[in-house]
Amino acid sequence: MIKKLLQSVFLTLVCLFIALTSQGQGAQNPLIHADVPDMAMIRVGDTYYMSSTTMHMSPGLPIMKSKDLVNWQLVNYAYDTLGDVDALNLANGKNAYGKGSWASSLRFHDGTYYVTTFAQTTGKTYIFSTKDIEHGPWKAQSFEPSLHDHTLFFDDDGKVYMIWGGGQLKMVELKDDLSGIKPGTESVLIGNATAPAGPNVGLPAEGSQLFKVNGKYYLFNIAWPKGGMRTVIVHRADRITGPYEGRVAFQDKGVAQGGLIDTPDGDWYAYLFRDYGAVGRIPYLVPVKWEDGWPVLGIDGKVPDELNLPASKGLIPGIVASDEFTRKKGEPALPLVWQWNHNPVNELWSVTQRKGYLRLKTGRVDKDFLQARNTLTQRTLGPESAGSTAIDVSNMKAGDFAGLALLQRQYGLVGVRYSNGAKSIVMVNAESGSPVVAESVPLKQKKVYLKAEADFNDRRDVATFFYSLDGKTWKKIGSQLKMAYTLPHFMGYRFGLFNYATETPGGYADFDFFRVDPSLEGSFQKP
Repeated sequence: MIKKLLQSVFLTLVCLFIALTSQGQGAQNPLIHADVPDMAMIRVGDTYYMSSTTMHMSPGLPIMKSKDLVNWQLVNYAYDTLGDVDALNLANGKNAYGKGSWASSLRFHDGTYYVTTFAQTTGKTYIFSTKDIEHGPWKAQSFEPSLHDHTLFFDDDGKVYMIWGGGQLKMVELKDDLSGIKPGTESVLIGNATAPAGPNVGLPAEGSQLFKVNGKYYLFNIAWPKGGMRTVIVHRADRITGPYEGRVAFQDKGVAQGGLIDTPDGDWYAYLFRDYGAVGRIPYLVPVKWEDGWPVLGIDGKVPDELNLPASKGLIPGIVASDEFTRKKGEPALPLVWQWNHNPVNELWSVTQRKGYLRLKTGRVDKDFLQARNTLTQRTLGPESAGSTAIDVSNMKAGDFAGLALLQRQYGLVGVRYSNGAKSIVMVNAESGSPVVAESVPLKQKKVYLKAEADFNDRRDVATFFYSLDGKTWKKIGSQLKMAYTLPHFMGYRFGLFNYATETPGGYADFDFFRVDPSLEGSFQKP
């Protein structure tokens, strides 16, 4: 009896210790260990919204929601497709890798949400607006020219402005209906916004985000001095037209580009991001204090590892998620975690033609994976992650290639190739910039399981590929891929499901599921 009592007391103490310890563990930096760059953020009441860059992906301009600044969930996109041009359609040998839409601006004004972006690909500036940011519908407006890294700003006098540029920052006033620029309103706002960072300029000041706090205007920019690191520059003025005085506001670990957000309790943070190798550009939060009318970023000028905010519950399923491809009545065809590589051809994919499967059909002949239409993607996540799928390849045609990829310019993939009357499991390594078949294994059955592991720990940036004939015993295939974040794609590695034809269109592959796990030892069970 005494022994049982002691055991009960011991277990109670252990549970109490675990509970107290877990309560003490708050949020950690990085805030999101996945590719969510160029963030813009607002708070409406007790709810935060964030937009980000996904460039050539479709749908684009993702909207995320949080109640605590830490745990984020994808809730919408501002557009399905940005435009109908060859580069966005992966047509006629053209592509929009590293282009498409870039850094957005996010605002809430008089009951309406506004998210804006610009695109080199189309040469336009875009304004999307809605009363319901989580569900839409969105009103879309666009005008020329493309205002690089602009910030949208509604001033208290009813005027609406955009500030944009690199090094020399300019400002325009927009028409009352936001349909374009008011003629004759363009002016140089700051002649050399990079000056506070010194004369040795690598990347001139860009990434403008403007805020008004206690009657003063604060303009955030990023610069990159040669031989230095990404740097936050802040300019301050009493009037939106200036004059502005500037200073270096933050310089640590290359964490930069973003702006200010406050909590309902009156705490302030700067949301910024960091280039972090192959996983992409990952968000950080830095506490802000106000001194002499200036925002002072960081703890003693440094990025803190821990934040006085609730702990993260993980990026699954809010930012990335598994998918069994089963759909109940009324559910969208694809969850928001999915984005197509460039504009999709909607007639060539389905989640209804075979219940519980994603069907990818081929509609044309392509010679290269990077030009293939309808590759379905979602983010990888750090510090490590793995994705797996199973494919029924019985309806592929000669020359077809279907499988699982890690998408970037120097990609890697494992899939099934139908060639010379036989199917083979093939691993392709494009680490050199050109695709190389690292290994090929004959396949005698119609279903095969594929897996890709991405190790981003300490920027190792190594990927390993596997296959299985029964979904239980995995065999490594091919060579390890040394992943590299390349500027031609300007995006962290993404998991991708693909199927393309090299000889005759019309075949298809059926994907049974996609399962993602935040470890390299995942069980890949159903979510």
